[in-house]
Amino acid sequence: MSVVEKGKKDKEKDEKSKLEKELFCEIKSAWEVLSEEKKLAFRFCDDYKEFVDSNKTEREIVNWTERLAKKNGYVSIKDATAGTKKIYATNHCKNIALLDMGSGKLSDGLRIIGSHIDSLRLDLKPSPVYESDPFLMINLHYYGGIKKFHWLNVPLSMHGVIFNKNGEKINIEIGEKEDEPVFIITDLLPHLEGAEGREKAVKDIIKGEELDAIGASIPIDDKKVKEKIKATFLKALNDKYKIIEEDFISAEISLYPVVKARDIGIDAGIIGSPAHDDRVCSYIAIRSALEAKQTNPKLVILVDKEEIGSVGNTSIDSLFLENLIDRIAKLRKENISAREVLAKSKGISGDVTAGVDTKFADKMDPTNMNILGHGVAVEKYGGSGGKYYSSDANAEYLSWIRRVLNDNKIPWQHGELGKVDQGGGGTIAHFLARYNMNIIDIGPPVLAMHSPYELASKIDIYATYKAYKAFFEYK
Repeated sequence: MSVVEKGKKDKEKDEKSKLEKELFCEIKSAWEVLSEEKKLAFRFCDDYKEFVDSNKTEREIVNWTERLAKKNGYVSIKDATAGTKKIYATNHCKNIALLDMGSGKLSDGLRIIGSHIDSLRLDLKPSPVYESDPFLMINLHYYGGIKKFHWLNVPLSMHGVIFNKNGEKINIEIGEKEDEPVFIITDLLPHLEGAEGREKAVKDIIKGEELDAIGASIPIDDKKVKEKIKATFLKALNDKYKIIEEDFISAEISLYPVVKARDIGIDAGIIGSPAHDDRVCSYIAIRSALEAKQTNPKLVILVDKEEIGSVGNTSIDSLFLENLIDRIAKLRKENISAREVLAKSKGISGDVTAGVDTKFADKMDPTNMNILGHGVAVEKYGGSGGKYYSSDANAEYLSWIRRVLNDNKIPWQHGELGKVDQGGGGTIAHFLARYNMNIIDIGPPVLAMHSPYELASKIDIYATYKAYKAFFEYK
């Protein structure tokens, strides 16, 4: 090839590269885009790890948020007046909403981020203890969509509340401190599985009724007691909390993975933790609401029961949000209904999505998948199959979201939750969309979702924070 021909080829290559640059959609590594903010991202994620280790239940997250809100000048709806700009409200100890009106009006509409604070766990049944020599067993009912075998041989802590016969509320927490015992669900050793065990389907490795945890093993020193190990368990709880067996009927107690959030990889770029889904988005929503500049009236609502279909009086499907806005409108003497306010509002459903795991890439559409380390994920729709049980954001709203992200130089990506017929999942988006609100799912991608130890990239978490903050501030 002559020098002229080589020069011509090089020119054609350069022209092609220029064309790709102008027309193609290129998703860059968020680590490269935000390289100068790496220290900020790590610092933000250190705070998040502290939060995720300290708050396991919905009640604990609500209490944490309420304390933080008060420090930042928020006033309970019970004490608010017509001139109160920062208002918070709780619902059955499992929901909390933070509203910052600034100088705006409800009639202007709100910027709303909603996220769920319930997570996968094992709930104690109403009659949760029985003796099966040589153990006291804790009888459990799993909550949400789990792979049951994931929970075998995992150290578990006990969290919740119990009301005694006098109606007094007692907070329960056992297993978080290093010197406290934990609970565990045992697995069958491989030596005894046999051919039958090796050929079991995943769903049959362990049945729901076999998810019982060991709670005690030492018989009480009392010859008159028939169930001696059960007596040991109940006496230990009575000594510490002054409760009896009947009190379990009026209780909400669960077992959670006791493992702490840790950095993953030699570069510490990923956080491993139980329940990124969806403590990560709820934490980011609160932080961004408190730290965003006041340009628009903004509201964060944290809800319960998303993992079981958003049902019940603490879910997004309850009337808590609607009733709260009606009450605030009446307080501010604004002649507008909550439904009218919500219809004028812009929303984000803060929830995680599936990141591609190279070992299981065949479950993903290679042109529509989210990748850890490539920024916050924007999902036009979720659901399953033919978009069932999903909100499908319109093109106009996606155009606006693009401008928010691009104008603020936030690394973002777009994809789906796996292949069309592979499965899918829902969020709270379609419950808020029924108000005629524009809403879309935005959050970080994770690996090993719905397992006792999920993975999320620090830079994606930080990019989500920047996205939520920009959403609140964008004019």
